[in-house]
Amino acid sequence: MKAAFIEHLGSYSEIKYGELPVPVINSNEVLVKVQKIAVNFVDTFVRSGGFKANVIFPFVIGRDAVGTVSQIGSEVTSFNIGDVVWTNSMGYDGRVGVSSEYTAVPAKRLYKVPTGVDTTQLIAAVHSAATAVILLRDVLQVRSGQNILIEGGAGHVGQKLTEVAKILGLQTTTTSNQRNFNLMRELQVDHYYDYHQPVAEIEDDFDNIVDTSGKISLPINLSKLNLHGKIGMITAPKASAQEIDFQKFYTSVQSIRGFVISHATEYQLAQTAEFLNRNFSKGKLLRDEVMTLPLSQASEAQRMLETHQTNGKKLILTI
Repeated sequence: MKAAFIEHLGSYSEIKYGELPVPVINSNEVLVKVQKIAVNFVDTFVRSGGFKANVIFPFVIGRDAVGTVSQIGSEVTSFNIGDVVWTNSMGYDGRVGVSSEYTAVPAKRLYKVPTGVDTTQLIAAVHSAATAVILLRDVLQVRSGQNILIEGGAGHVGQKLTEVAKILGLQTTTTSNQRNFNLMRELQVDHYYDYHQPVAEIEDDFDNIVDTSGKISLPINLSKLNLHGKIGMITAPKASAQEIDFQKFYTSVQSIRGFVISHATEYQLAQTAEFLNRNFSKGKLLRDEVMTLPLSQASEAQRMLETHQTNGKKLILTI
């Protein structure tokens, strides 16, 4: 089968496109005939060695894919041949990636595509959408009626955080470029601000804050938290010479909670897949602009992502 793979950790130039054997599935796995693969920044971190993972060479890259069931392991009862399915947790922690004509996926990490949902839009959405759902529901444990500040609300993760926050009943405030204000209105954001405006000047304080950009210092965001307020950290914050007011931090019972989806459990991923599929079926969370490339250009796709040449579009590899 054709596959995009590496034989060494390193630059995107290490990605090869060639022949590898079709995987032999275990009793608890499903062989998927892959159709489309999403390209994520985490893929570049695994490939380069920046994200430490158990990698067995030759290593097929990529974590998120959609395709059809081709073969079923003897212990698997939840899928049938021909089912259209998706996965978003392959390609690290000892699991083979999905950038190949066929891939073997543990049944517990595989989910059916809802009837009528566009598979390109679905696979473009699942990484950022799943991150948003787990961060809000499991990590921050938000409650309906709370408010949240999402810094960088127009990015891939920012948009999904905003949409999921609205679904969960939160009052949403975002920062973004003014050219994205129409998008913020489409997302029914309650309050939106130009990201050039200092966060400290925003009148409200918040129950939850997430900086998707890494451009806001931690002391500033902490100063904008309410009693029992929480910061969800999905990227390192901007360095700051300003000191954290630790007395206010602990007496206000505030917290900082880091999260990367690569450490999500099978249970979290399965619960999140149910949430996503339910909302995908309603046409929600499916608004990413997409750029498609053939699998043979997997190296070029990661180069474009690393050098920020995607024009804000989600890169999808097709087979």
